[in-house]
Amino acid sequence: MSEKLKRPDWDEYFLEVMKAISKRGSCDRGQCGSVIVKDKQILATGYVGSVAGSKHCDEIGHQMKKVTHEDGSETNHCVRTLHAEQNAICQAAKRGISIEGATIYVTFAPCNVCAKLIAQCGIKRVVTLMKYHAEGDSQAIFKEAGIELEYITTEMMTYDNM
Repeated sequence: MSEKLKRPDWDEYFLEVMKAISKRGSCDRGQCGSVIVKDKQILATGYVGSVAGSKHCDEIGHQMKKVTHEDGSETNHCVRTLHAEQNAICQAAKRGISIEGATIYVTFAPCNVCAKLIAQCGIKRVVTLMKYHAEGDSQAIFKEAGIELEYITTEMMTYDNM
């Protein structure tokens, strides 16, 4: 007799879906995916990708910009693409799907801009696989908005050529 299969709980299930969606990303610096869920139903998904109809990083290369942070440190970011959270929120909006009260599953903790969009849309819970190096502002936004932020691991997302 074979071992009994372990049925994933709902968070594990939606995180696995999110991992599959992230593989569709077209910028290798941020293979991130997101899934917006309410009442155990998938409402919208997103991955890192260029604006519809535009060339992708994997076709023409990255559009790198240097960012100077408050502490004076500098990092390089590709700005050609939308973030996975932004794409999922846009997909819901295009289809007239309310995401108020939903949960969003993401590869790593949202940036400041994505955190503001998540709060503005009324999403109430964020589940992320790992931390993000610049998530301090996001944590503050979520705390003030009463949004639950859960980490699956304490691993930090890092990029090549930061």
